[in-house]
Amino acid sequence: MTMRRTDLLDLHEADATQLALVGGKGAQLGALSRIDGIRVPDGFCVTTDAFRRVVARVPSFDDRLDRLSRTDPDDREALRTLSADIRRAVEETAIPGYLAAEITGALARLGTRLGEGTAVAVRSSATAEDLPTASFAGQQDTYLNVVGPAEVLRHVSRCWASLFTERAVAYRRRNGIDHRAVQMAVVVQRMVFPEAAGVLFTADPLTGNRRTATVDAGFGLGEALVSGLVNPDVFTVRDGAVIARAIAAKQRAVHALPGGGTQEVEVDPQRQERPALTDAQVLRLVELGRRIEAHFGRPQDIEWCLADDGFRIVQSRPITTVYPIPHAGDQERHIYVSVGHQQMMTDAMKPLGLSLWQRTAMVPMHEAGGRLFVDVTPRLASPASRAALLDLVGRGDPLVRDALETVLDRYDPVPPLPDTGLAEPPAGGASGPPAAGASVPSAEADPAIVPELIERSRASVAALERDLRTRSGPALFDFLLEAFEEHKRVLGDPLSMRAITAGMEATWWLNDQLGEWLGEKNAADTLTLSAPGNITSEMGLDLLDVADVIRPHPEVVAFLKGVEKGAEDEGFLDELAKLPGGTEAREAIDAYLDRYGMRCVGEIDITRPRWRERPTTLVPLILDNVRNFGPGAAAHRFEEGRAKARQKEQDVLTRLRALPDGDRRAEAAKRMIDQVRAFAGYREYPKYGIVSRSFLYKQALLEEAGRLVQADVLSEREDIFYLTFPELHDVVRSQQADERLIRRRKDAFRSYETLTPPRVLTSDGEALTGAYRREDVPAGALAGLAVSTGTVEGTARVVLDLADADLGADDILVTRFTDPSWSPLFVGVAGLVTEVGGLMTHGAVIAREYGLPAVVGVEGATRLIRDGQRIRVHGTDGYVELLP
Repeated sequence: MTMRRTDLLDLHEADATQLALVGGKGAQLGALSRIDGIRVPDGFCVTTDAFRRVVARVPSFDDRLDRLSRTDPDDREALRTLSADIRRAVEETAIPGYLAAEITGALARLGTRLGEGTAVAVRSSATAEDLPTASFAGQQDTYLNVVGPAEVLRHVSRCWASLFTERAVAYRRRNGIDHRAVQMAVVVQRMVFPEAAGVLFTADPLTGNRRTATVDAGFGLGEALVSGLVNPDVFTVRDGAVIARAIAAKQRAVHALPGGGTQEVEVDPQRQERPALTDAQVLRLVELGRRIEAHFGRPQDIEWCLADDGFRIVQSRPITTVYPIPHAGDQERHIYVSVGHQQMMTDAMKPLGLSLWQRTAMVPMHEAGGRLFVDVTPRLASPASRAALLDLVGRGDPLVRDALETVLDRYDPVPPLPDTGLAEPPAGGASGPPAAGASVPSAEADPAIVPELIERSRASVAALERDLRTRSGPALFDFLLEAFEEHKRVLGDPLSMRAITAGMEATWWLNDQLGEWLGEKNAADTLTLSAPGNITSEMGLDLLDVADVIRPHPEVVAFLKGVEKGAEDEGFLDELAKLPGGTEAREAIDAYLDRYGMRCVGEIDITRPRWRERPTTLVPLILDNVRNFGPGAAAHRFEEGRAKARQKEQDVLTRLRALPDGDRRAEAAKRMIDQVRAFAGYREYPKYGIVSRSFLYKQALLEEAGRLVQADVLSEREDIFYLTFPELHDVVRSQQADERLIRRRKDAFRSYETLTPPRVLTSDGEALTGAYRREDVPAGALAGLAVSTGTVEGTARVVLDLADADLGADDILVTRFTDPSWSPLFVGVAGLVTEVGGLMTHGAVIAREYGLPAVVGVEGATRLIRDGQRIRVHGTDGYVELLP
């Protein structure tokens, strides 16, 4: 039989374009071998083509995979039995004669030791291995010091079979990877017999600092370190110098046996505490690592060995745990603050969403890991602007302030840079905090400007909708560039900023002064209950009114329960109208979507599906309202909140008048109470306007995408989500798209989804989340930020996806973050705990509107609080107790 050209491939011929043929390890080693100055042991790959041909000879292989895929992932015994059966069948299948002959011939060509004397490493190389999205480190098998063709052939079969080890099968199930989607190549390399071996991280794997490299080193083969047989020597290198070293007592090592295989040996007592590497060798190794890192463009986890006074690189993979750094274009130090933590959306965004947010933002924003960051370095350059920034972010999110202070304590003073002004305020605006004191804030404004501002916004959105109807092709993009400028003008309208600032400063003033004068904590929380004109709180109450329309019609309720279970698609509204009471129900839902259909979870990302596009999202919320509330609940709740606010106002003013100089204090407080009630609701409207405009942009761009699909330029409309705005503009002009770029962007997005973004990120790569430094939190309680006063005890419901929410009246919602789309849930819960948030973020504002005790910024809340656990939320003091 003639040899298939792709059964074997020389290692030096492999690269990233042949990942499907040689697997992750083979592709990476091939790329490494072509980097100037990097020595990789010679070898060859037995390709995935050979693997496919061999497993095709395995009896009932497809049937066995089917059974494995159908097995309950929690049935470990069944998985163990099935995976062992597949491994045995693969190992027992003979390698075809033509392939055995080719492998034997390739072994002979490896070098000096020929035939029976050739010693090699036989290493698995799966197609889903050493990738940015999933490293698969240690999931398949490697065999060292394999001697002789017969043993090499046997171990090639064992590598193929190791694709189905219990740990590899379980890993794929956890990562949602189909067993059939992964193929196995095998790398065969000349064996290196090292004096020392270990691992080099080109960035600190714990802090992410790119300036710091760490080297773990031990005697003999690296297996002693990987298996945990010995503690390694650890060297820390920064800026070309060894800044720390910890030399371990290395009592044992792993060495190769002359006839094949390896064994553990005792290290001579006189050598045990001797460094495995000299400082000069460590620095040389790190220099090689920097070269590899530069080639691949990201920090690397590198396996190395030292033989004959030279380093050999035997593997390099991306460090998947470090957060990417924004591209600054210079060598200066930069400090970035997360936009997502401010906007209540820390999930990764697709390129089109990132691009449009950057183009409509008031200040430059930098992308990293699918998230946006603002460079605050200029604001930290002078003591005055630094103090103002720390005060501002501290009021919003104390963890951001702590993270910034940690950076400032650790680094040299930030070099002075031109001050470019305030970092962008939260959507809808924000200003710096007022100076504490009894003086009335400077931002008092006429409440009459609120309806004027709302009308301006509505007119602007209506004009945008009208003008977009007449644009297509390149002319659409020219118009959108003008529309983005109008977007920024609306966002930065000085009158709008004054209205927002008036409400925020009045809130801060009331909390500060009533705390000082009356000992009241967060008094403004009650004083702002049911403040008029809050579009986000109205969104939750309006859905209660929708439930009122549906509740009297049992057939409609039953139909919607079927929709909730997936029995209907997004066209369910058409079917709904055929039922008794269905016409009224559909009209109520349509009217709700007309007003709020542009909203969704993660709405700052234009690519997220809107409620109008996916109305089934609302069905579970409507059914919760039908079940948990009676008729007229919306009006009752709003009036109840307004009565509590009036009562609180009377109580505060009465107590103030009883104090020395009480009339003056009461007069000032009354003005601030009136101001906060007049302007607090408007705080939410600019974000509503932004999202309304963004939905119109999206609809226009998707129509253009539909034309590209019809012209066979794109495979599907949603491919545009993986292009930036300028790239999409070019595609429309040229009628040509780069499918490989779109595929790469999809892979990158999947990898970004696995990352947790920091609150603060430095250009050195350090990712900081901040910490609370408080002594008033009971032992075992979880500290957070108090944003809505009151204390409540209830059942924790940990909800990571709005679609999975099933909440009762005494349940406490525990989630990562809440944006405005979550507010309909707030009407039916007893309290709120989030991992992300600040005093003026949307979840906090709506929690206060509805009178829900709330604590936000509780780091790790969804991990530390169990679903169904009893907890007590201290919304006044800012902590959560975990109850027995």
